[in-house]
Amino acid sequence: MHSIKHASILIFTGLLTALSASAEVDLSKLPPAAAQADVTFDKDILPLFKESCVRCHGAERPKAGLRLDSREAVLKGSKDGKVVIAGEGTKSDLLIAVSRLDPESAMPPTRMGRGPGNRPPGAGAPNQANGTNQPPAGGPGRGPQGPPAKPLTAEQVGLVRAWIDQGAK
Repeated sequence: MHSIKHASILIFTGLLTALSASAEVDLSKLPPAAAQADVTFDKDILPLFKESCVRCHGAERPKAGLRLDSREAVLKGSKDGKVVIAGEGTKSDLLIAVSRLDPESAMPPTRMGRGPGNRPPGAGAPNQANGTNQPPAGGPGRGPQGPPAKPLTAEQVGLVRAWIDQGAK
């Protein structure tokens, strides 16, 4: 009985933490929705996602189970649920993530140290490929897939917001 009560308290605490974390995002700092009418995924959003997101959220090993390479996949969401609420950009986790207002959910991630390629030269564990403390060839933040993903610009975030607000078509 004690373990059930303890588990319930942990779950409740976790939910409160998640709710308070999402409440800390200052939505007034979101870029405004783009004025462009008839924003569509294939024409307007997919090119942005191909540039900045699909390397980690494509068909091959999509992180968190989230694929951003098709409208259907985006609307399906991740292993944790939906990331887009059509018609409600400010309630959509995808918009919050690409806006990078919340460091915990920012995409691409803002934190350093998320892998050996993100350590400055001479820091951290030895590189298995070359037996030194140096990052992989190509420099910090560069892995076998090239340079790190570029964050979306404020204008691009505004376009994503317009797409979601207009019904995520």
